[in-house]
Amino acid sequence: QVQLVESGGGWVQSGGSLRLSCAASGLSFSEAVMSWYRQAPGQEREMVAHIGFTGDATSYEPFAQGRFTISRDNIKNTFYLRMTDLKPEDTAVYFCRVLALGSNYWGKGTLVAVSS
Repeated sequence: QVQLVESGGGWVQSGGSLRLSCAASGLSFSEAVMSWYRQAPGQEREMVAHIGFTGDATSYEPFAQGRFTISRDNIKNTFYLRMTDLKPEDTAVYFCRVLALGSNYWGKGTLVAVSS
């Protein structure tokens, strides 16, 4: 059974930093493509960043470029989202998503709240 468990969310002041983690189990981690998404209150879920199998290929949405860094550890079966210079508009529930061998999995999310 595939499980994705996010952690690392919380409350932070504007300009602060957080590192989110997504621990995966029950799948072939090294063959999985991973993404972070977020969903703000009343908004649709949107992609934040994406990382390929080895971690060499990454992509970011414009709002994340230069402030967020996605990474993965294929030994710990965990991937990360380092977020810096956080803004109130970054407030959202952040989800990890894994695409592995044609199947799609989502974590339950972790809340990030940024105060001004």
